[in-house]
Amino acid sequence: MKISGIFEQTAHTFSFEFFPPKDEISAVDFGVNVGRLMKLSPSFVSVTYGAGGSNRERTFALVNYLQNKTGMNVMAHYTCVGASKTEIIADISYLKSINVNNLMLLRGDPPKGTTDFVPHNDGFAHASELIEAVCSEFRNTFTVGAACYPEKHPEAKTQEEDIARLKEKTDAGADFLITQFFFDNDLYFNFINEVRNAGIRCRIIPGIIPLTSYSQIDRFVKLSGAKIPSVLADKIAASKDNPKRLVQTGIDYTIEQCKNLILGGAPGVHFYTLNKSGATVEIYETVRKYVVNETV
Repeated sequence: MKISGIFEQTAHTFSFEFFPPKDEISAVDFGVNVGRLMKLSPSFVSVTYGAGGSNRERTFALVNYLQNKTGMNVMAHYTCVGASKTEIIADISYLKSINVNNLMLLRGDPPKGTTDFVPHNDGFAHASELIEAVCSEFRNTFTVGAACYPEKHPEAKTQEEDIARLKEKTDAGADFLITQFFFDNDLYFNFINEVRNAGIRCRIIPGIIPLTSYSQIDRFVKLSGAKIPSVLADKIAASKDNPKRLVQTGIDYTIEQCKNLILGGAPGVHFYTLNKSGATVEIYETVRKYVVNETV
């Protein structure tokens, strides 16, 4: 089912993001965790695409399995890193052939070991170009999602510049947006006001990730530039020598964060699961209690 059709039926969606397992052992863990999450009946799930298409085959195989064997509504991530226009159209045609109805179209990060994004000689330099090409070639075939950044994209000089680029994505055909993860809800709600003022009207789903280990703090900050509120950083630091308490600290904070997002008007939550189910299950089951209006 197209995600746009789901939006027509419900005011809130809850969705999970996965990445393809890298080896057999990871695949076993992945199967166990996905099984637990499937029981929650998510609105849709998404599958990531490695930098430079590094796990392209594993992504497509997992998308095919989840879409056609489990009955889930699947959104396939796709980036234009290292791909020509011809290759991109061929890949999207393949996704269409395996009944994929939903795409998350991204520029993508530079390949591992590099710092600057260099477009393919016959490819695209921006997500908006990828979105425009796919929407033109496959008119009305897919619901298209795109990424947005409450704390601005790391490469953007200003928030205004970043929102202008975001407007290009929605004008090119993106149907909805999912945010990069953040830990301060004011950032999300301020961002919503700014993009609405810029004329962006589509649904903007907050992307959320629970902090469940002390080492994640530096990694997440370096990965996305996300700011860690001092109240959360202090709680994590106080629990760093007690792994069980640290996990629960992260879960409790994320539950409160998601509850306040929903009560504040957010149209659901997209969980970055890191292929783990424990924290996500507890958070999801608690947060859904705050959704009082399930239909549009």
